[in-house]
Amino acid sequence: MQAVVLRGNQDGYQIVLDQAASFEEIKVELRGLLDNLATDAQVTDQISFDVLPISRLLTAQQHQQLEQIIGEYDHFRIHKVIPDVMTIEDAITLKEQDNVHLASQTIRNGQTLELKGDVLFLGAINEGGRLLTTGSIYIMGTVLGIVQAGFPSAEDQVVIGDLHEAQQVRIGEQISIVEADQPQADSQTIAYVNDLHVLEYGSLAALKTISPKLYHKMGG
Repeated sequence: MQAVVLRGNQDGYQIVLDQAASFEEIKVELRGLLDNLATDAQVTDQISFDVLPISRLLTAQQHQQLEQIIGEYDHFRIHKVIPDVMTIEDAITLKEQDNVHLASQTIRNGQTLELKGDVLFLGAINEGGRLLTTGSIYIMGTVLGIVQAGFPSAEDQVVIGDLHEAQQVRIGEQISIVEADQPQADSQTIAYVNDLHVLEYGSLAALKTISPKLYHKMGG
């Protein structure tokens, strides 16, 4: 699969970065793509690109490197970078706008942290530790123990974050033993309860379908 793909639409051009490619592969293919475009005799006007890093989060340094590469060509520039993942800044904005509770402590074996409302979790849950809340949980930390959204019985909440090392994920009264269900190691995993009252895993890209209310709450 190509690391870099050029797409055109009614709004202009998009450069799509493959999630499985290394950043070095992306830089090499980007230069090749731009070289080919630059040799086109029709390229005389300024062209702006939207950069779409699919299911990956660019660091500030990587963003700067992309701008430098594209800036080497007289007629090309980056219009904007459009990530499809939730960054820590996005989560903090969500906290500020919707009064999400921020938790950053370590929950050790045998300890339970019980909260009300949505939770942005930046700490660590050790094996045997539990985080329970009445709302949804946005995980930016490490989970080796148990997380439960919608405590004790609300099934319309979600858990978002890297859940592949958790002991259990619970939403309302529904339970997923992670070792058996094994979500991928992905910070954009969503745990939710489907229409059959079964706890399932999906991706952040599918949030609009999984939970339209939460999708709009996050600015979608």
